[in-house]
Amino acid sequence: QVQLVESGGGLVQPGGSLRLSCVASGFTFSRSAMNWYRQAPGKEPERVAGISSGGGSTSYADSVKGRFTISRDNAKNTVYLRMNSLKPDDTAVYRCNAPLVSSWGQGTQVTVSS
Repeated sequence: QVQLVESGGGLVQPGGSLRLSCVASGFTFSRSAMNWYRQAPGKEPERVAGISSGGGSTSYADSVKGRFTISRDNAKNTVYLRMNSLKPDDTAVYRCNAPLVSSWGQGTQVTVSS
């Protein structure tokens, strides 16, 4: 059974940081590229970051470039999203995605507010 479980969201002040985690199971994690998406209320989903299966290649949306860092630990079947200099516009539900198995996590809420 394929499963992706996100954690690490929460309420943070503008300028703060969070690290999201997504633990995968039920498929060969090291063979799959991984993505982080987010969706704010009333907005379309946005792919914020992606990482290749081996971790050697990453990509970011312009809106988060220089502030967010995606990484992975294939030994732990986990992908991370480090988010720095958070802004209110970063408020959204963040979900991880494994294109290899067309699977999504349930999401973790990130709220940036003073």
